[in-house]
Amino acid sequence: MFTEIPAQRPHTPLLDSIEQPADMKSLSLPQLQQLNDELREFLLYSVGQSGGHFGAGLGVVELTVALHYVFNTPDDRLVWDVGHQAYPHKVLTGRREQMTAIRTAQGPAAFPVREESPYDTFGVGHSSTSISAALGMALAFRQQQLPRHAVAIIGDGAMTAGMAFEALNHAGHEKADMLVILNDNDMSISNNVGALNKYFTRIWSSRTYSAMREGSKKVLEKIPAAWEFARRTEEHMKGMVAPGTLFEELGFNYYGPIDGHDLNELVLQLQNLKDLPGPRFLHVVTRKGKGFEPAEQDPIKYHALKPASTSGGAKRPTYSNIFGDWLCDQAAQDEQLMGITPAMREGSDLIRFSQEYPDRYFDVAIAEQHAVTVAAGMACEGSKPVVAIYSTFLQRAYDQLIHDVALQNLDVLFAIDRAGLVGEDGPTHHGAFDLSYLRCIPNMVVMTPSDENECRQMLHTGYVYPGPAAVRYPRGSGPDAELQTEMAPLPLGKGVVRRQRQAGAGGVAVLAFGAPLSLALEAAREHDITVVDMRFVKPLDEALVLQMAQQHDRLVTLEENVIAGGAGSAVLECLARHGNTTPVTTLGLPDRFIEHASVAQQKADAGLTLERLLAVL
Repeated sequence: MFTEIPAQRPHTPLLDSIEQPADMKSLSLPQLQQLNDELREFLLYSVGQSGGHFGAGLGVVELTVALHYVFNTPDDRLVWDVGHQAYPHKVLTGRREQMTAIRTAQGPAAFPVREESPYDTFGVGHSSTSISAALGMALAFRQQQLPRHAVAIIGDGAMTAGMAFEALNHAGHEKADMLVILNDNDMSISNNVGALNKYFTRIWSSRTYSAMREGSKKVLEKIPAAWEFARRTEEHMKGMVAPGTLFEELGFNYYGPIDGHDLNELVLQLQNLKDLPGPRFLHVVTRKGKGFEPAEQDPIKYHALKPASTSGGAKRPTYSNIFGDWLCDQAAQDEQLMGITPAMREGSDLIRFSQEYPDRYFDVAIAEQHAVTVAAGMACEGSKPVVAIYSTFLQRAYDQLIHDVALQNLDVLFAIDRAGLVGEDGPTHHGAFDLSYLRCIPNMVVMTPSDENECRQMLHTGYVYPGPAAVRYPRGSGPDAELQTEMAPLPLGKGVVRRQRQAGAGGVAVLAFGAPLSLALEAAREHDITVVDMRFVKPLDEALVLQMAQQHDRLVTLEENVIAGGAGSAVLECLARHGNTTPVTTLGLPDRFIEHASVAQQKADAGLTLERLLAVL
């Protein structure tokens, strides 16, 4: 058990000899245990240096070693759900010496990426996709008559999403040859790991039992009453020692739960299950942060680490903090306020709200579609729901946003965090599309705060607006604007001129939407330009847009959203409707995915820099 993160690279002779999983095949079980121990110590060191996802990877070290030992990867496909836990997998698949640079522009991505390695069989980053993807692979193998295996590794949190159960239902229907491994690291489904259960699991996963079961089935199926009695007897016996009845009903043969940190047991069970036919479900119980005592004691705190080189110092409140404080202040004024999050209490900063207003706090787990529709149901009955959600995750509930909220013009506020570029987590987590996908929806109000106080006032504005409204704000801190305690709604759909061009008519006006306003104000120190804080993407302040177009020779729009269909597009559409031909330059995110790097590097890549803005003025 480790209590400190190693400051120096540990001595890992056996791990250093593993360049690819095939190198593990000749190892004995004692050597495999040594490899396991070296891998865990190396992970402590590498993540301590680079920062990144921490606890989940430590929790699946044994499982990762066993999977690559038993299966013939990459021909056999391992699909990691979300990918937080994939660091050990990356170490064992040729990327060991690059791990201290993970999540940087020069290093591996934070999540499995198909272009990065043939061992990364499916690109992930959002939860609950692994079973569907592995099923698709299994069906393709069946069609192509390829003797390959497909394995989905999914966490108990990701199993709360409806998509996971849709995939399980389909896999059971197809009788697909695939293995689903449930990594239960929170004891949320069962803690029934004991000697009797282990004994029965070994029997049920053995080839002998499987052959007897299939042979008996062929005989007894000719006598329906006898087969039904035998099936129910087996099901009830399993139900006494294992919580797998649900998965059995979906068409899977359930095995477990077993100790996910018992390497010998994992290897044995995987070898038993590897070539069994049909859908199989193995329940493995692990502990997040295994082997590092602080992470075992506080898995939430150690979900991810900052790089070792990150300096301390006073921290300004983030936009998430601004939201969390506003939510509590608003809740104190209105008993009808309800706070909803899809498993992002810490990330969206609902910690204080959950403690002060537990009866009005709802964590619906990783179920974004449900989060939006349950908010719609609340709004139907007079409650005032606030859905706190990341921009990238709201994409998963787009139909519910349109059909269940906007179509019925229901009073729901969406507090959209992580809008724009988010840095090291890369393209799966950027909030690059929300302005485009929100502004085309009827009845929606869409706001883009440029600083902390504007964010607070816009949240209040959206809350008192009697219909669907969204406030999208970036990750991290703003320009440190002074907060006004009193909350007052902003005039709907009205922007403000923050700096007027001194030379009078002509020149350039920059129309900024949200956080990039600070870039425009910085440019104004070097160029005599007009700077407008547009504030609303929808309804757009068309009168102000037309006024700026009439008073200036050229307009520049600035947003941290894709240019296609974004706020700049709204300005162009407005001018076109009114027959105004003033030239417009649109600055925003390009029509491609921005890869993992620091936010500053990503903005430079996207052309959202002072130098780029000055170049177009």
